[in-house]
This record gives sequence, C-alpha cells and structure tokens, in this order.
Amino acid sequence: MLRPIHFVLALFGLFLTACVTINVYFPAAAAEKAADQIIDQVWGDKAGNPTDPATTPAPATETKPAPDKQSAIQPANGNWFAWAFELIIPSAHAEANIDISSPTIQVLQNTMATRFKDLKVYYDNGAIGLTYDALITLRDPSLVPLKARNNVNRWVVEENNDRLALYKELALANGHPEWETEIRATFASRWIERSPKGWWYQDTKGQWQQRK
Repeated sequence: MLRPIHFVLALFGLFLTACVTINVYFPAAAAEKAADQIIDQVWGDKAGNPTDPATTPAPATETKPAPDKQSAIQPANGNWFAWAFELIIPSAHAEANIDISSPTIQVLQNTMATRFKDLKVYYDNGAIGLTYDALITLRDPSLVPLKARNNVNRWVVEENNDRLALYKELALANGHPEWETEIRATFASRWIERSPKGWWYQDTKGQWQQRK
C-alpha cells in the first residue's frame, strides 16, 4: 500500500512529465478599481475638476486569505490528492493585481485628461456620447458649432485611439494580453457609471439613454 509521502512523490513525478496549463482568473473587482482610478484621473472629481495627472494611484489589488501553516505541511481533511496538487502547482487565485503605473499608461492617461478639457462641453451638451463598447462618438453634430466640428471630430478619433491603446496596454503591462477584451468590457461599464447626470450613453443594445 502506498504511504502518503510515496503518493505525493509519485504525483510529483507525474506532473513533471505532463504539460499542465494554468488559467489565471480575471480579477474583475481589481479591474473595476483600476478603471475607476484611471477615469478619476482623466475626468477629475465628478468630471468637473481634473486631478493632478502626475499623481500615480497605487495598484488595484484583490487578495485572498492565505492558507494556514498546517495546510502547507499536510492536508487538514486527509485529501492528499488536492493537497499535493496545491503544493506542486500553487493556486493562481491567491492574489490578483492590476498595475496601472506603467509609463505608457501614464502618458495615455495624461493625454486623455488634457483632451477632456476640450471635450467636456460637448459631453455636457449631449453632442458626444459614451458608447456601449468603451469608446465615444459624436452623437449629435448639430450641437457642435460648424467652425468647431473638424476639431471635435479629430478629438473623438484621437480619444478612441487612446482608449483602445489603454485597454491593450493594461493587459500587456499586467502580463495577460488575453485580458484585453475583459478590461475593455470593464471600462465600458465604469465610464458610464462614473459619468455625470445629463450625459448620454448607449445601453447594451446600442440605444441612447441619458444619465438621470
């Protein structure tokens, strides 16, 4: 009969010869916190008073309780298989972090904050709206003076390019390029949630709504 220690050693050998893929889960709560920090830096307090863009927020972190010392020595419930698996392949759920301090992220954030000073009046009057896919669009061109329309169109294009670059860089800077889609989806909801009353946004069906 295999003793527990022999079982663990045999299992260890098995894992050394097998190809094991670990999927690190997407830290949704940490991503929301990171998005809120960036949005506050871009839009300022309630989209009215831009904060100092030079201020770098601390990384948004999601932590899980650490395993007790006993579990590191032997399984508490006698489940040697589960204990050995966790010993050999530590859980990817121990700690999740979204780092927003990379130089590229800071440059994008600062550029967007500067551009917001020009765009704010068009958010306020409803000319520009927030789209369901985390971008912006010129919702009602008639609300933009003709002489300013070229500039506003250019700012919208530049803003969307920076937003797309931001979502991609957040995923890359955190070592998970596969998170880009989920990061963008997180921002899509957070841009809308943190927008002031009166601003326009698209719901998930693409219909325009006004913030109440």
